[in-house]
Amino acid sequence: MTTVLGDRIRIPRSALRVGVARRDITPPTGIRAKNWGPADWERSEGAHRPFELTALAMIGDDDRPRVLLAVDGTWWRRVADEQGVRGAILEGLGLDPDQLMLSLSHTHAGAVLCAADAHLPGGELIPGYLKALAAAGVEASREALTTVESGLIEWTTGRCTLAADRELDLDGRALVGFNPDAVADDTVVIGRVSVAGRVRATLVNYACHPTTLAWQNRDVSPDYVGAMREIVEAATDAPCLFVQGASGELAPREQYTGDVTVADRHGRSLGHAVLAALDGLPVPAEELALTGIVESGAPLAVWAGRPFVSSLRSSLGDRDSVSERAQRGDGSTAGVTASVTLPLRDLPTLDDLAAEWADIDLRARDERLGRARNLREGYIDGPTVQHPVWAWRLGDAVIVGHPGEAYSSLQTRLRARFPGIPIVVMNLTNGPGFVYLPTRDAYDRGAYQAWQTPLAPGALDLLESHAADLIAALLPTPTPGEK
Repeated sequence: MTTVLGDRIRIPRSALRVGVARRDITPPTGIRAKNWGPADWERSEGAHRPFELTALAMIGDDDRPRVLLAVDGTWWRRVADEQGVRGAILEGLGLDPDQLMLSLSHTHAGAVLCAADAHLPGGELIPGYLKALAAAGVEASREALTTVESGLIEWTTGRCTLAADRELDLDGRALVGFNPDAVADDTVVIGRVSVAGRVRATLVNYACHPTTLAWQNRDVSPDYVGAMREIVEAATDAPCLFVQGASGELAPREQYTGDVTVADRHGRSLGHAVLAALDGLPVPAEELALTGIVESGAPLAVWAGRPFVSSLRSSLGDRDSVSERAQRGDGSTAGVTASVTLPLRDLPTLDDLAAEWADIDLRARDERLGRARNLREGYIDGPTVQHPVWAWRLGDAVIVGHPGEAYSSLQTRLRARFPGIPIVVMNLTNGPGFVYLPTRDAYDRGAYQAWQTPLAPGALDLLESHAADLIAALLPTPTPGEK
């Protein structure tokens, strides 16, 4: 390809009407926050940092609103609780299920999101908190939808070394902790949301378990997400939304501590990585253009920022080619939700599990049994399960969400299949199906994620293939002669 004067460096963009709103959802002091087996306490005693719920509303040329809710939260333990919160938000907004993705950050230092634990210490606060969470989702989403303006989401990629492989083999035993011999995916996908040249929000998609803070810490905390958000928002003067990536086997090297300064340090490392990537972009609504040649000691090619003119696809007309739309900013949008059939492994009964874990610490055994019981309710019915996947195309980018905890190969392989397309991959999004999806190797080595999940080996491969099919169906078909 020959470069000529006037050529521009194209940035992947989504030309949409966008709106952003936020609500504080910090759990009340005293709420049940026992998320670790070794914890000898059950009620939270304070808050390290605020918990946030941030709504990003997006409307493209199909005029169907789509709302992404980034929520500081642990994980759903029962289908009924997730459906109750998300269902209330959908009803309050009058949206269909394919128009909303509610993504939990997966902090392990948050309130227990399980109304069935209301009889336990601190559990009496859970039902009210779930209602408040739903109300905040409705309020923030409604505000975001009613304040949409024509804008851009400009996409870029950064790198952060916070995440590490957490599958360590020690003397033949599979542990959950930093494996210094393994390589982890360090990709950060970033969407800069702007209106009239001003940043309105930053979307950050990164895969790393928020497990810095563990049983020693008695305060609720968004973990590293809080400090990351503080760093990015101070620099951009706009809300930052964090959505958890495919982090089934990824976590910080240094974790399982009660020291909140470690979580803040981790957050700063991710925040600075986000800012470094953002600073590699031109200013909002501009792109680099080859503007001329200056004769010096060498002939100098001068690239400079030039205004980018966006236009929603609906104003372009059907006759515009894919390449013409791409140059002007693609406002085409589409979405789909479809379930994939996944196989179950032979599951032990709860009595079998109780016998198997009879010799471990009583608190840890009760935690394991409770999780196993909750996993079976509302998701498993027969020899297979239906695992839902949501996919949205937003101009040049794609967002994929599912409720499970997939290993990072889900995101790395999807991005390899569709090079050049920004793909946001989100674990812990909507439901049901709050289960691990490990690699086949994890089953072979007896990893925690493999013996904890009810899914059989190969489920991750099926999810990947299904998600790839959904993405392919959403992408535009080039006209003859176009690439």
